[in-house]
Formats: sequence, C-alpha cells, structure tokens
Amino acid sequence: MEENQKSKKKTFVIIAGVVVFTILSIVLINVTKKSGGAGRPGKGKGMIAGGGNNTVTSVTTVVAQKVILHDYLITNGDVETQSSIEVFPSIGGKIVQTLVSLGSQVKAGDVIAYVDPSEPGSYYAKSPVTAPISGSIISTPMKSGQTVSTSSVVTKIGDIANLQITAYVPERYIGDLKLGLKAEISFEAYAGAVFNATVVRISPVVDSATRTKEIVLHFDQSDSRLNAGMFAKVKLYTVDYQDQIAIQQDALVNNNDEYFLYVTTDGENVQKRKVTLGKNVGGYYQILDGVKEGEKVVVEGMLTLSDGGKIKDISEVK
Repeated sequence: MEENQKSKKKTFVIIAGVVVFTILSIVLINVTKKSGGAGRPGKGKGMIAGGGNNTVTSVTTVVAQKVILHDYLITNGDVETQSSIEVFPSIGGKIVQTLVSLGSQVKAGDVIAYVDPSEPGSYYAKSPVTAPISGSIISTPMKSGQTVSTSSVVTKIGDIANLQITAYVPERYIGDLKLGLKAEISFEAYAGAVFNATVVRISPVVDSATRTKEIVLHFDQSDSRLNAGMFAKVKLYTVDYQDQIAIQQDALVNNNDEYFLYVTTDGENVQKRKVTLGKNVGGYYQILDGVKEGEKVVVEGMLTLSDGGKIKDISEVK
C-alpha cells in the first residue's frame, strides 16, 4: 500500500514537471517574437537594400545644340545618257547584217546594219542603216533575220560621257520638289560609295497611272564607274529644318502620350522635363520646348532614372 502511494506521487511529480516546462517554453517563444529576436542581428526600420535613394546610375549625355535636319525621301532611278537618238532604217525589209553591238563607239555616218528590201521574185541592193550622230550604242541592236519597217527602232545612240538619272517621286512628296535639290546616289555594284547629283528637270505633270512625277538629275562629277543602264538608289534631300534643338529619339521617355527628357545641370543629378516635339528626321526629333541650348541631356541609361535621381556621366570618361 505504501509502495503504491510512493509510485503515484512520483508519477505526479513527473507530469507536473512536463507541464511547467511546456508553459515556460511557450512564454519564452512569445517574448522572443515581441523583442524581434533578441541576441540576433537584424535589419532596422527604414533601411533599403542596395543603397535606396543613394543609388547612382551611369549615363551618357549630349549637349543640346541647334542643328539643321535635312529631310529626305528615298526612291529608285535608272542611269541614262543626257542626250540620245533612236536610229530608224530608211526602207523596210529584213536585217541581213549587224555591224555593232551594245556599247560600240560610232561616228556620224558609220554603217550600223544592212537591210535587204527584196521580196520573193525580186532583188534589191542592200540598204545601209547609218548613225545620225557620234556616240555609243546604248540599246541592244536588232539581230540579223529580224524584219523591220521605217518605224522600227534598230538601236539607240547616246553620249555616255554625260550621264543622268531618271527617277520617279510619289505624288505625296511633289510639294517639296524644286530645281537644284541635292541627292546622294548609290549602287549595289559599289557598296559604300556615294555619288552626288542635282535635280535639273521636273516633269510638269503627274503620271495618272503610277501617281508619280518624273525628275531628272545630273551627276555633279563624271566617274568612269558609272554606266548607262545601271539601277540607282536615290536619296533626295528635300527640306531643311533649322533653328531648333534636335535630340535622338531613343533618348525620349513616353508616359501616357507625353514625352520627357532627363536633363542634368550639375552633372550629378537629373531633372525630368516634359518636352514639345517638332519634326522627326532620320531618328532625331526637334525639341521645341523643355530643353535649353547648352544643357546636357541623358541619351543612354535613362530607363532606370527618376526625377532628382543621382547619376555618373560616363560620356566624359576617356
């Protein structure tokens, strides 16, 4: 009996100890949470990882300047001789002999081909086709065996020393056309080479089928690389826009259809400026308002900037 009482007392002590230990553990955990983890390093309130507002952004800037924007249009053209003439036979018949080929040099009076006007049952002497002027054969002559009449063009003769370009301008641009406009001419055969030309003639009418107007340009200088018949790419400069600051369009930030630039006046901080845009030519916009001449405008690195942000201008680093 006495042993049973001792056993019960021992069991009660053990259970009481477990209960006390559990309660102490819960209390300790709650105290630790409220104190923010006493004894362990932690982040205080208001601290921002990565430096927060003290972040410095590396940027590239340009000085705002007034420049001339040369507007232009792109079209295609063909290189031709400035003067040429078509050659016709004096009598109809069959070409029996051709004495020239494309590019041949001829003098006035030289025989180009012979035409046989004979018909079955009759015989006539061969009739010569002669060159009316001196120059070069600029179109492929008719071949032997072809039948011609007095209205058939046997070939064309031109002066290949003096070349021009015939090009066609879409109707929407004809308001910008005028004599003396300058152009840059390029060819696939001469990659990177540019030949200068000037508009010398403008057609007085618009082609109703193509809705284009024909223009003629003369090369400013003769060049042995140029040949009649070549296909040309024409960059025609039309209008000059000046007396305004111009900044590359990639520097602009668009926000709800409003445009902004980041400007720095001290080289260390930026201001976000709303700007008014003018003409866009070749990837550059006129800035009509919002930036003054001589101010530095951020053109690279602006995507992570905000008004008042700190910068490091690396455009001046050599």
